[in-house]
Amino acid sequence: MSNLNQTQQQDSGEEVRQFFDRYFVDPISYPSNQVDAVVGFFEKRGFDTSAASTVASVILQQAKIDEVNVFTLIDTLKGLTKVQLSEVVATILNYNRNKVSTLGFRNSSEFEKLEKRNIIE
Repeated sequence: MSNLNQTQQQDSGEEVRQFFDRYFVDPISYPSNQVDAVVGFFEKRGFDTSAASTVASVILQQAKIDEVNVFTLIDTLKGLTKVQLSEVVATILNYNRNKVSTLGFRNSSEFEKLEKRNIIE
């Protein structure tokens, strides 16, 4: 034992542990008819089952955050072409993922560039 005044050391990782202890505490649940409708919507448009489920979970989560009816959202998406739907899905997924990386898509050029005429092939 020492006669020196002992101070209690603070653990620098305590705040991080408390954050992750509460991270997945709140349960997330959606009505089965909404889940089936959204997954079916994307499967019908050529999405793989696992991709449709992943996109559906993100869309259901975002709809809940924005307080939008999922069926209204699906009705809005029905009028989109495959390219437009891919753009919307990419935008929604990018909004809900880590900002380190993003998903993208390529738009094909609809016009010929003037410089191309001077290239000899």
